Amino acid sequence: LLQLLGLRSVILKVTDRDNHDEVAFLESSVVFQLIIKYRRPIIITLDLALIVLAYYLAFWLRFDGHIPADSRDLFFKTLPGLLVIRGIAFMIFRLNEGLWRYISIWDLKKITGGVLAGTTVFYGVVEWGFGIAGYPRSIFIIDSILLVGFLCGIRLAVRIFRERKVLRKTKRVLIIGAGDAGENIVREMQSHSTSSYTPVGFVDDDVSKVSKRIHGVKVLGTRQDLSRILHTHKPEEVLVALPGTNSAVLRDITALLAPFNVRIKTLPNLGDILEGKVTINQIRDLAIEDLLQRPPVGLDPQPVRNLIDGKRVLVTGAGGSIGSELCRQIIALAPKALILYERHENSLYAIAGELTDQGHAGVIHEVLGDITDVPRLHETFKTYHPEIIFHAAAHKHVPLMELNPGEAFKNNVLGTRIVAEAAAHFGVEHFVLISTDKAVNPSSVMGATKRVAELVVQAMASQNQSQTRFLTVRFGNVLGSNGSVVPRFQKQIKAGGPVTVTHPEVRRFFMLIPEAVILVLQAAALGEQGAIYVLEMGGQIKLVDLARNLIRLSGHVPEKNISIQFIGLRPGEKLEEELVGEGERAVPSSIDKILRIQSRQSLDPAFLTNILSKLEDVQILGHSPSVIELLQQLVPTFHRPEVLELATMSQEYQVH
Repeated sequence: LLQLLGLRSVILKVTDRDNHDEVAFLESSVVFQLIIKYRRPIIITLDLALIVLAYYLAFWLRFDGHIPADSRDLFFKTLPGLLVIRGIAFMIFRLNEGLWRYISIWDLKKITGGVLAGTTVFYGVVEWGFGIAGYPRSIFIIDSILLVGFLCGIRLAVRIFRERKVLRKTKRVLIIGAGDAGENIVREMQSHSTSSYTPVGFVDDDVSKVSKRIHGVKVLGTRQDLSRILHTHKPEEVLVALPGTNSAVLRDITALLAPFNVRIKTLPNLGDILEGKVTINQIRDLAIEDLLQRPPVGLDPQPVRNLIDGKRVLVTGAGGSIGSELCRQIIALAPKALILYERHENSLYAIAGELTDQGHAGVIHEVLGDITDVPRLHETFKTYHPEIIFHAAAHKHVPLMELNPGEAFKNNVLGTRIVAEAAAHFGVEHFVLISTDKAVNPSSVMGATKRVAELVVQAMASQNQSQTRFLTVRFGNVLGSNGSVVPRFQKQIKAGGPVTVTHPEVRRFFMLIPEAVILVLQAAALGEQGAIYVLEMGGQIKLVDLARNLIRLSGHVPEKNISIQFIGLRPGEKLEEELVGEGERAVPSSIDKILRIQSRQSLDPAFLTNILSKLEDVQILGHSPSVIELLQQLVPTFHRPEVLELATMSQEYQVH
């Protein structure tokens, strides 16, 4: 009734509570408590009143609104008997015991049965008990129809009242996609009284659906009408009910919604929708991963399972973003043992605790150690006898490595060589280096050290006399990894801005963390000696576009609610990254969407060994210009965009 009278907004203004329980502010009132306490007497009184009303209206309708005096006397004479008969019938059929909020077809049958039973008895009493002559028989029919309508109507009204959430604050949501998923979620919204959503309409590109209704909710237009629809209906949220759609469509929708201050939601994956698992609680915010410019790569997991199953696997840097995801995916492939090698105790504790909670305590082994600590590393190899090594330990933050080139070299290069030599010495079957696109034509110390690490692994592969297969996996930025740009942008947005971007034209390749790890595992399964593998990553993404999308996904308007500030390239940064460097070419591998890098140039192993031996000198590692000069000798494509105002390298450290 309140809904029909247009009083819903008035009721909502009475309270400013954020109600998660149904009609919470009403349920806590004294009146509501009294109704609950005396519910059954109230229902019985209400039913009796409806019996009287239906009986009177039956006479009123029978005589076209003008009840004769004798018929009025007949009404009052028979009314007490009718009340008693119907009251007994209602008690027998238990019509006053049900919860009206759950009324169903079963309840409607009971009401109809109770009314017809009472009418039959009343007919007998009138005809043979009271012996009333001239009683209009049509009254029996009209009275029964009216009473069934009243009893069913008032109970249905209560259910509708609760399901329409008239007395609760709800979010007005526009649903993009009038297909099965959209129909499913609207039905969920309407049938659950706990839902906090009110659908205001559908948007669908199928023109034949426009102006049609699904569960009473109108299809308001196509995607091209979004601007008009949002201005007219003013939804608070937009739900994209297009499971399985490609990221280009999602980016287009996000761009169309850019001028509006609305949050964008989406549904679970297509499999859950088809299996009927989708619920309102599974509605989630649209994530930046959904807007990734390249669809996830589908790869056959069986070769990886054959590689890992029953083997002892060691992961260095096990607490990092890539290392921890490696551990999660490896543990699912049933290794005999998983050795977590990490020098940061908090990170090691976190990933070990996560895997232990999943029931893998008997498989994992936590080792706190540094990859440059030779005795500790050798002790670990002797104790656990790893058969496969994934080397993910590395310093990766570009600006920090520019300020600390010696530490970058010690960890990324010398650490890689130490682990690789240990792998060869102890007869490890596979050694996989995790590399980066920043190693290609590097402009930063971090990139240069990772390129040297690649050269070290390739040198080990060419000189290796043991059974160890050495290979490298190279990929771009990982979305959401520790210290990556996405968490930084999100933190800045949460703080109200500005979002800082280095340059309007800076672009990067992006991957999902699980996808990056799948590539690593697939490359390990290939096991080609000395190979470098990369993923077909599509186009690069502008960081400014990434920032704008994150702002939109947070429910804000870029440059209006949250500003974007350009701060200039940081030391060692490039405008664009590359996956194939000078003197290299990418050729297909035996796995779809994974490429193998072939180099047309080779580095003299003796030259590499000579420089590495020089760089083992502690004095050089502490002298940044010397480290950079030697890196440039090892990696001729290493060109720093900025000029270092440091002393020139001393003559004694020159290598010829």
